[in-house]
Amino acid sequence: MKIKESKSRKIFMVCNYIFLALFGFISLYPFWYVLIASLNTGRDFAKGGVFFWPRVFTLENFAHAFKDSRIFDSLSISVARTLLGVVLGLFFTALIAYALSVKTLPGKTFFTFFFYFTTIFGGGMIPYYMLLRDMGLTKSFLLYVIPAVYSFFNFLLLRTYFDNIPSELRESAQIDGAGETRILFGIFIPLSKPILATLALFIGVGHWNDWFTGAYYQSRTALYPAATLLQRLLSEATASSTIKVGQETSLTAMTTYTSQSLQMAFVMLLTMPIVVVYPFLQKYYVKGVMIGSVKG
Repeated sequence: MKIKESKSRKIFMVCNYIFLALFGFISLYPFWYVLIASLNTGRDFAKGGVFFWPRVFTLENFAHAFKDSRIFDSLSISVARTLLGVVLGLFFTALIAYALSVKTLPGKTFFTFFFYFTTIFGGGMIPYYMLLRDMGLTKSFLLYVIPAVYSFFNFLLLRTYFDNIPSELRESAQIDGAGETRILFGIFIPLSKPILATLALFIGVGHWNDWFTGAYYQSRTALYPAATLLQRLLSEATASSTIKVGQETSLTAMTTYTSQSLQMAFVMLLTMPIVVVYPFLQKYYVKGVMIGSVKG
């Protein structure tokens, strides 16, 4: 039997749908705007009036962007640091979280407080740079991996998830002769796929979007990741934007792209990989965060 909805309920649902539609449009339109700007000729886009679809379609912006060898080098750096960072981050986080989820671990409270206490204070940028320099990381690819291996927030989520796994599983495995390594990778890890996928998304997005580390701590420009390269390109484009439309040199007048259209193309090239990967992990996201953050 169909339940008849009240008038106030119908009004609420209509307003709710309108609000969600507007919120979705506001969230998606910036990405759509960058896409159509990258697919429109730069000289035409500079005239204005391009809001919803390309007025003069072209792929020249992407063709010119691919001519820059730095794009492929920086993308390879970003892919490598993201994959390695996710694997090592999950591995070491799982080790710490499992150890501190064992109720009989001596000094469990002390170690938990110790890990938390170190997140409260920081030495600042200059001492941190000096530490990285003394460790030989300022000219190394490992600069992007080693400092980001551990995160207290990720540890807290995973340990809380492990706490929700019945202790009887661990005890029965010990009775059968299983060691701690077998229990972790044979029982706890397979049961923790939602939270592990969530943490992989956190770590991966953090590595992919991190431009600060490369810009301020990396001495070798050849080791710039994609995010740092994009930040440098945007800065260079902004500095060269003093050339106005109609005042181009004879060389730039022969092309249809501009510094702004190239910016849009670079943004699309560097953001598309994470946009493509996210939907495959999104189904684990909410479940992993909720279960990992609320102890039942």
